[in-house]
Amino acid sequence: MRKNYNYEQRKYIIVGFMLLVVLFYLGRLFSLQILDNEYSKTLANDNALYTRIQYPSRGLIYDRKGRLMVGNQPIYNLMVITREVQPFDTLDLCCTLGITYDQYRERWRNMTNRRLNPGYSPYSLQCIFPYLTVEEYGVLQEKLFRYPGFYIQNQSVRQYVYDVGANIVGNIREVSTQELQQDNYYVQGDYIGDFGVEKWYENYLRGEKGEKVFLRDAYGGVKTHYDGADDKEAIPGKNLTLAIDVELQAYGEKLMQNKAGAIVAIEPETGEILALVSSPTYKPSLLIGRERGNNYKELLENPYKPLYDRAIMGTYPPGSTFKPTQGLIFLQENIITPYTAYSCRGGFIASGIKVACHAHESPLTLIPAISTSCNAYFCHGFKDMLDNVAKYGSSGAAFEVWKNYIVKMGYGYCLGVDLPGESRGFIPNNDFYSKIYGVNGWGPLTLISISIGQGEILATPLQIANLAATIANRGYYIPPHVVKEIENEDIDEIYSQPHYTGIAPNHYETIISGMRMSMISGTCRIGEIPDVEACGKTGTAQNPHGKDHSAFMGFAPRENPRIAIAVYVENAGWGASYGVPIGSLMMEKYLKGEIAPSRKWLEERMMQANTLIFSEEE
Repeated sequence: MRKNYNYEQRKYIIVGFMLLVVLFYLGRLFSLQILDNEYSKTLANDNALYTRIQYPSRGLIYDRKGRLMVGNQPIYNLMVITREVQPFDTLDLCCTLGITYDQYRERWRNMTNRRLNPGYSPYSLQCIFPYLTVEEYGVLQEKLFRYPGFYIQNQSVRQYVYDVGANIVGNIREVSTQELQQDNYYVQGDYIGDFGVEKWYENYLRGEKGEKVFLRDAYGGVKTHYDGADDKEAIPGKNLTLAIDVELQAYGEKLMQNKAGAIVAIEPETGEILALVSSPTYKPSLLIGRERGNNYKELLENPYKPLYDRAIMGTYPPGSTFKPTQGLIFLQENIITPYTAYSCRGGFIASGIKVACHAHESPLTLIPAISTSCNAYFCHGFKDMLDNVAKYGSSGAAFEVWKNYIVKMGYGYCLGVDLPGESRGFIPNNDFYSKIYGVNGWGPLTLISISIGQGEILATPLQIANLAATIANRGYYIPPHVVKEIENEDIDEIYSQPHYTGIAPNHYETIISGMRMSMISGTCRIGEIPDVEACGKTGTAQNPHGKDHSAFMGFAPRENPRIAIAVYVENAGWGASYGVPIGSLMMEKYLKGEIAPSRKWLEERMMQANTLIFSEEE
């Protein structure tokens, strides 16, 4: 029995083992014939076929009059498929490219480092050396057979017809590691929009990549196009038409050379930005080609910060350009009428608090107060509003009403311009002061300076220009934007929706009368334009770090206005010194196409002036 039992046991073990072997081979056969069929085809295709990306041409950028601002120019990149690389004369390649062997090795290490280049694959094209010159391309094309696994790929970079508006158009650069991880559209060596509309409208400008399939020979070399492939044509990027007038932009940059500050010009009816000058600026062409990295480093280290877009990022005390907002609120809230008079005896004085002012005719009403930029008038009006407990219940409640009007006029929050990096400025609220002084520890005299655009108030030049457009429109604004049209697309609907301030149009007419008087006989008189009924308001903003800032806000003509503008020149003194002349010259240039002979001296003086002289202390 023992022997039979052992025999039966071994029989089952052997049979079981044979069944396992049979099942294993059946499974393997199934895997090879069925599951791995697609993989086998793909592997065979990878060995026999080579897919080359076809890059689309990037969308062109035009100004509002159809003048080409930014086009494309062809470049050549040296690409490599590392799997196909065979031993070759590395020093010969380095000599051809004009680089050292160490530079070549560094590029190779960076390219094959998956941490730096997440899209790296030994089976796909990688960019090892961009921006080949035409001469390098010609030499390499003849010698490429010596470098197995290397290819030349055609691409394009930007070409600037007008080398202006760097802060508007932006530039393109090689895609970063983080961007490779965020969007699988890009591969290492691709270019992406950086700054300006190039960044904001990247998805429109970049187009869609295509593919073209080629046959390989027995050695893996790329031979001819594979006619049986389903090639995919590249789709060019969308063209953009900017609202910018490139001639006005260039003129503004000339006026602002050797100065720090900004100019923002807006078409009031549409919110389209006609010029957006940030100074000091730079030529956008500096950020293309092999020297891009070095040039960018120099710009980054420049103490005047030319990469910083002061027009939309800079926040400044608006100074007296803020006074029209006060007059409008006081009128709407029935704190004053156009005929309410306040005294000005060299300033505003109350309970030991004094805000200095020039000696004006006293008392004076609202229109001459705007014209002469009387500090005392607006301090009195602000105090009367916050002291009106019978109407508002408390100073804090009155201040919240005041603040809400200011916000509706476009201050304190981003306006939503179609450019990256916009700042919101700062408008304090009730809680802000209660945290500093206690709930009942402050009143109108505590914050009297904000009534004249000083104190904690901060605004961008874009917001100041938007106020000018709002006044020109008699009570509403369209969010400012730099792109007028996108090819075969609609621009965002927010750029056609009016924002109303809640202040009656007739109150704007009163303020406009004061701004017109300012151009004729007030603080803006140096900026009066022949045969143009312009309206303006000066601003001299106190600067705790040095000389006061010079500002101007205005529009023209008075009826059916076509341009609203703000000018802000840092460390330049009185508003009438630089803000008014530059603003009026910009308006005249846009409206009339040229500067009147009688004002050429003013144009020359502005272009030759240099305010970029910091004190030794700074």
